[in-house]
Amino acid sequence: MNAPKERLDVAAGEETSHILSGLTSQLPDRDPEETAEWVESLDALIREQGTERAQFIMRSLLQRAGSQSVGVPMVTTTDYVNTIPADQEAVFPGNEEFERRYRAYMRWNAAVMVHRAQRADIGVGGHISTYAGAATLYEVGFNHFFRGKDHASGGDQVFFQGHASPGMYARAFMEGRLSEEDLDGFRQEKSKQGHALSSYPHPRLMPDFWEFPTVSMGIGPMNAIYQAQSNRYLHDRGLKDTSDQQVWAFLGDGEMDEPESRGLLQLAANENLDNLNFVINCNLQRLDGPVRGNGKIMQELEAFFRGAGWNVIKVVWGREWDELLAKDTDGSLVKIMNETVDGDYQTYKAESGGFVREHFFGKTPATKDMVADLDDNQIWNLKRGGHDYRKVYAAYKAATEFKGKPTVILAKTVKGYGLGPHFEGRNATHQMKKLTMEDLKAFRDHLRIPITDEQLDTDLYRPPYYHPGMDAPEIQYMMDRRAALGGSVPERRSAHTPVTLPEAKSYEVAKRGSGKQQAATTMAFVRLLKDLMRDKNFGKRFVPVVPDESRTFGMDAFFPTAKIYNPKGQNYLSVDRDLVLAYKESPMGQLIHPGINEAGAVAAFTAAGTAYATHGEPLVPIYVFYSMFGFQRTGDAFWAAADQMTRGFIIGATAGRTTLTGEGLQHADGHSPILASTNPAVLTYDPAYGYEIGHIIRDGLERMYGENSADRNLMYYLTVYNEPISQPAEPENLDTEGLLKGIYLLSPAKTDGPRAQLLASGVSVPWALEAQKVLAQDWGVSADVWSVTSWNELRRDGLAAEEHAFLNPGEEPRTPFVAQQLAGATGPVIAVTDYMKAVPDQIRQFIPNEFASLGADGFGFSDTRQAARRFFKNDTHSIVVKALQLLARRGEVDAQAPALAIEKYSLLDVNAGTTGGAGGES
Repeated sequence: MNAPKERLDVAAGEETSHILSGLTSQLPDRDPEETAEWVESLDALIREQGTERAQFIMRSLLQRAGSQSVGVPMVTTTDYVNTIPADQEAVFPGNEEFERRYRAYMRWNAAVMVHRAQRADIGVGGHISTYAGAATLYEVGFNHFFRGKDHASGGDQVFFQGHASPGMYARAFMEGRLSEEDLDGFRQEKSKQGHALSSYPHPRLMPDFWEFPTVSMGIGPMNAIYQAQSNRYLHDRGLKDTSDQQVWAFLGDGEMDEPESRGLLQLAANENLDNLNFVINCNLQRLDGPVRGNGKIMQELEAFFRGAGWNVIKVVWGREWDELLAKDTDGSLVKIMNETVDGDYQTYKAESGGFVREHFFGKTPATKDMVADLDDNQIWNLKRGGHDYRKVYAAYKAATEFKGKPTVILAKTVKGYGLGPHFEGRNATHQMKKLTMEDLKAFRDHLRIPITDEQLDTDLYRPPYYHPGMDAPEIQYMMDRRAALGGSVPERRSAHTPVTLPEAKSYEVAKRGSGKQQAATTMAFVRLLKDLMRDKNFGKRFVPVVPDESRTFGMDAFFPTAKIYNPKGQNYLSVDRDLVLAYKESPMGQLIHPGINEAGAVAAFTAAGTAYATHGEPLVPIYVFYSMFGFQRTGDAFWAAADQMTRGFIIGATAGRTTLTGEGLQHADGHSPILASTNPAVLTYDPAYGYEIGHIIRDGLERMYGENSADRNLMYYLTVYNEPISQPAEPENLDTEGLLKGIYLLSPAKTDGPRAQLLASGVSVPWALEAQKVLAQDWGVSADVWSVTSWNELRRDGLAAEEHAFLNPGEEPRTPFVAQQLAGATGPVIAVTDYMKAVPDQIRQFIPNEFASLGADGFGFSDTRQAARRFFKNDTHSIVVKALQLLARRGEVDAQAPALAIEKYSLLDVNAGTTGGAGGES
């Protein structure tokens, strides 16, 4: 059987009909002659009065058709041509020759920087092709649109595509912000410390340069949307005038396959965020191959964004195509453009002008004749729109002037543009890090860089960078443009408006306890937050962020006073308007309510928690959520928040594996402290009582915005519970240092007898206190109870002590804090939590005592608290039995005591559990 012949032609029209709008494809044409007359009339209108007038007439007809019940479907996609007609393009105001000249220098330096990092003794990787293809998209922005921090508007926020970072470094080199030594430190952050450049946009690694981390695909789009919302939030609440600031997000067409990239578009449309611009670099390629080989990603994205309520601008073709399209009187060229799939467009750019002539224009006699006067080189130089300064400028200008909707610009480019036939449009181009000598020389020639063959031949892996000198006219022009736009971009500034932290009286409610009433730690926290938000100086800076669970957490009390932020206010008659806690929306609202949307909530948290740097106005986000849906669901976004140096509080409510009765497996959190421990910027606390929460929150605010903090860029994660307990008042002589560092003695033993140490955190502290009583009354055992507010911080301290001893062998080793606290505390240690045993096991190696963990390993389930705790064996009587086992092993209690206790308390019967109350709201 013969192998099928390789297909070189475009896909048949019927195979690609899904990429067209199909306005007429389903309807019969009963009078073609009359149809032709209508089309001729439209053509005449365009010819005589231009496309702008034709647009108005067409829109008027569509509006009239709708009012007359003439069903016209929404046009989700338009022809595969530029959205802005040539006669409506804004005039390009810059010196295109100068801009093209130094853009060539940047493209050269970006590629050389990555290439030089590939020599045998370095080999740290890098990406050449992304910036090579997107340079025009960035440079039009840098020269004419991106405002710096010193601009009267306050500056724009630009989310750069992560893989294009070499281009931003190359521009900073041209501006004199970076040296050649800095460029040679690319991806060598420790070995070239002081002259090092991070691989991607990482604010934590380059805190004066990058503002937004973007290389974790999908997080950039989310964060850009919520950054635009946060700008409006600051303005609407009167905290800062952001009315003239723009947010730009540069994204890849392959990146748009990430659910996060598309999943939050509705917020931008619903809130009319016309301060937001997405620029999608449509080079038609993923990291390994075409984005849509059999389809058209630009058409797909056009339909998706238009359907989501965005303004869509396509930049498909460069100016060289204008004349050809003007000649296309019968639509043959546009038809071929519409029907050619992306896999073929990619192939064309990997072949030659002759190939394009034969396989693209050669589809019809009319289109073949169109290019008869062009040689193969001229056909090859028919640019894609994303490489044309004028087309890109027109799109950006239209985007920034458009009102009422966010804008997406779909710009068609070639990945690896100008890098030569080994790179341009190739499937493997993303992974290609180095150039051959042939590639280098061809690239130099293409860019007209004044570097000789001799200079290149000296060392393949050390081709020279190029800078014409700061006095060169094109460089002076470039610097003048940046000065007019408010300074260099990107730039991060951490100086902010001075703040006065909440007064001591704001924390009094946390110290008082709950008296005769019971209250969960969630409610204790909410009461504290309410008082903090009332603080006359700092209260306005708190930003509660709650994804549609405010009532679950008892935060509906915030609705009437703080109100829910909505830029449009509340333009409806609220169904619960007569209730004290009625739902209330307002442009001045303080509470961010993203809906059932944890990803959006973290994006809002990040935007607010970095406002101190982005806008110079400190905000303190308080993100409250079901604890199971925090680090497990959005851990990557929290990592990006840490990279962006977000400051704020993360509140994992309904914490623990057994507290949330009836909800079952997917709601039962037994592991969030372990997940949180993987993020170096997160301080994790598991407080048991309201007064502990008060001290932790106060400490967090002091470390974030106090006068003497060493590391301010922290996120505090507090787990709180929905199980009501008696909240004690703050004890006299409280060991505040121990509380903040992770452990303090809560209840010393009150009887003499064999000794044991009970370490508990969060909701398990009352179980340990009850176990203390049972051990004393039933078995004569003397047990101390310790409140462990942070297993994670105790572990970090212990590891730091070990590291110090490792690196300073001649010095006296430092004793870990947990060992200091337990010094002299004799007997076995029983550590208990409502989490998996790995949580308390974090400190096992730092404690000389015999150590045992009780917890809730495995999946959660629906049942009563008492039954669940008895099943997991982390309840009061399990603590008692475990203590007796360890003491019996030491010969300090009767050897039969553990077995007798198991029988006495029916430890194997889940229905015999008594630990915890039934039900209970927050």
